[in-house]
Amino acid sequence: MELNLASQPAYAYTGGKPFDPALPCAVFVHGAQNDHSVWGLQTRWFANHGFSVLAVDLPGHNRSKGAPLATVEEMADWVMALVAAAGVKAPALVFGHSMGSLIALECAARHPQAVRAIAMLATGYPMKVSDALLDASLNHEDQAIAMVNTWSLSSLANKPSSPGPGAWMHGGSQRLMERVSRNNPSAHVFHNDFSACNAYAHGEEAATALACPALFISGTKDMMTSPKAAQALAAKMANASTVTVPCGHALMGERPDEVLDALAAFARKVVATR
Repeated sequence: MELNLASQPAYAYTGGKPFDPALPCAVFVHGAQNDHSVWGLQTRWFANHGFSVLAVDLPGHNRSKGAPLATVEEMADWVMALVAAAGVKAPALVFGHSMGSLIALECAARHPQAVRAIAMLATGYPMKVSDALLDASLNHEDQAIAMVNTWSLSSLANKPSSPGPGAWMHGGSQRLMERVSRNNPSAHVFHNDFSACNAYAHGEEAATALACPALFISGTKDMMTSPKAAQALAAKMANASTVTVPCGHALMGERPDEVLDALAAFARKVVATR
C-alpha cells in the first residue's frame, strides 16, 4: 500500500491482504539498511489471523522515497504519521527489529495514546556502533554489508520453513542491503541508520515511563545486540516480558516459527485484555 507523507510516497506492505483500518493493527518496523521484506512470514500470518498489517519501508529504504531520517525520534514520528494516514481506528501494536526496536520504543514514548503495545526484537540499549563499522558504512559499504551479514547470522544453513527450500539467508540479506544502497546511492543509508542508533540517548527515559505492555525477543547467539542489554532495558519497564531463541541477530529469518509464536501469543493477549 502506498500513502503520501510530506509530499513523498510512503510504502507499507499489508501482508498480502487488503488493509482494513477497523481491525487491530500490527505495525512492523525493519532495522538498518533493510526493508519490510525481513518480516515475510510474520506479516502474512498476522494479516490472515484477524489483524491489519503495516510493514513499513522507512524513507530512503526501497519503496518509500525521500531522504533517510537522521534520528530515531524522527523515524518514530514518521511511522506514527503513516499509521494515522492509513486511517487506523484504535491504538496499534508496534513491532521493531534492531534499529526498528528503538523506533518502536519511541513510538510508544512519543505517541502513547496511539500505541497499545510494543515488541522489541534483537534490541539493546545503548545501541552503540563501533567506530570501525561506522567508518565502513560510510566509506566502504561493501565491507560493512559483509561484516553485518557475518555477525547477524549464527549458521550457514537454516531450517527452511521461511522463506523456503533453496533460499540462502546470507546471500538474500546481502542482496537486500545492496538494493537499498543502489536505490539511494548518494544518501549513505547504512551510515545514516547506524549513526541514528549510535546517537540515540532516550532509551532509559522512555523505558522507565512506558505504560503499555512490551515484549523482548532476543537471540542467544546475537553478536550485534547483547541479550543482557535487552534484559537490562526490560527491567526498567513496568510491564515487560522476555523470550529468547537460539539464533543470531537476524532472528525473524533464522527462527521464524519461534518468533512468530512469541509475537502471536503476545498480540492475542494484548488484544484480549482491551
